Amino acid sequence: MNSLNEYLMESLDFSHSEYHSVEKMKETLIKNNFIELHEGESFNLKAGQKYFVIRNLTSIIAFKLPSKIDGLYFKVFASHTDSPAYKIKENPVLIENGYEKLKVEGYGGMIISSWLDKPLGIAGRIVVKEDNKIKSKLIDSFKDVAIIPNVAIHQNREINNGFKYNNQIDLCPIIGDALKEGTNYESFLNSFISKDEKLLATDLYLYNRNKATYVGINNDYIASPKLDDLASGFISLKGFIDSEDFKGVPVFAALNNEEVGSLSISGADSTFLYDILRRISLFYSSNEEDYYKAIANSFLISIDNAHAIHPNHPELSDNKNQCYINKGVVIKHNSNMLYTTDALSSALIKSISEINEIPYQEFFNRSDARGGSTLGNISNSHVSLVSVDIGLPQLAMHSNFEVIGSKDTLSLYNLVKGIINTPITFSCGSFILK
Repeated sequence: MNSLNEYLMESLDFSHSEYHSVEKMKETLIKNNFIELHEGESFNLKAGQKYFVIRNLTSIIAFKLPSKIDGLYFKVFASHTDSPAYKIKENPVLIENGYEKLKVEGYGGMIISSWLDKPLGIAGRIVVKEDNKIKSKLIDSFKDVAIIPNVAIHQNREINNGFKYNNQIDLCPIIGDALKEGTNYESFLNSFISKDEKLLATDLYLYNRNKATYVGINNDYIASPKLDDLASGFISLKGFIDSEDFKGVPVFAALNNEEVGSLSISGADSTFLYDILRRISLFYSSNEEDYYKAIANSFLISIDNAHAIHPNHPELSDNKNQCYINKGVVIKHNSNMLYTTDALSSALIKSISEINEIPYQEFFNRSDARGGSTLGNISNSHVSLVSVDIGLPQLAMHSNFEVIGSKDTLSLYNLVKGIINTPITFSCGSFILK
């Protein structure tokens, strides 16, 4: 098995919520000798060391400081930790018709039908109080505890004629038979709480219990939940960690809440990235002018997956910019700046790809269709950098089970390493690769 894909699939199988995704990234960084910093404490940085910071358990930024530096600038690689899912409400238990059901609320825009008739787990965090301490605990059912059943076709003859699901009615998972005393959900939560702890609140989500797997006679594809955007996140993290002869200060950022607009304490529309870059700059110079000079010479690679041409619906892709699975990383364009790519940043990715013999493709939506957006332009509202949007080509984006190419992961990995290892200087609408 390809070791890079093995790492990705093992990471995906652990990442049943954004909390667990960040925990897995933290584990990987610690194994590679990164040191954890805390925003509420002083950053006692040292040249030649590697660090990471976590905010709200759902976003993480890591960076590597060179032993010697000839002009400060940043190379930022940003992805997101969240995916569309069903979040369990507070006071969720509903006893009806002999079943115990849970009330849930959709997070992000998902393909609703892909959530039905699948074994589901529950994962996320609970907040408990012990004495005078309020703390978070990550929990995971690690078993099939819920399912959202479809109505039989004999009782819903319109199921194959464009039936519209109602989140309030049709998406309530069943978790067991109705009990005379207590509830199954109460018992489930209590299994994670000690006798000295009191449950105060929860951030819990349903997740698909199916593991990441190869698909195809020749293992051409990887299918898994949450490939958007954890595939980009974990592969870029691996490339970031494995790059050794790096130029500038490489920065890895995996931010939360992209699927709902990024406006949160730990999203791209927060000060998290700005705060960390500013504190790194202060290590090198207390002169504020030096920070702005560094930003002017820096750039952002926003990494979020892209749409591959669909096998049954090629008409949904632009006929001159079709992207294929296993044909390389996608450079994403949009004239209305839903993606941050412009001619300069696109040329940078093409140049580094060609130097390192990495295949790449270019994506545009059809001119009569509005596509999605991502975190690059939102992040730029706080830290304005030369930016480009790239990603892995994939099928079934926002489904409960998505598909990418098993060869494209290596292309992204090599591109991240190539960017980090290449000295780049920006100046007045041009750049120099030294």
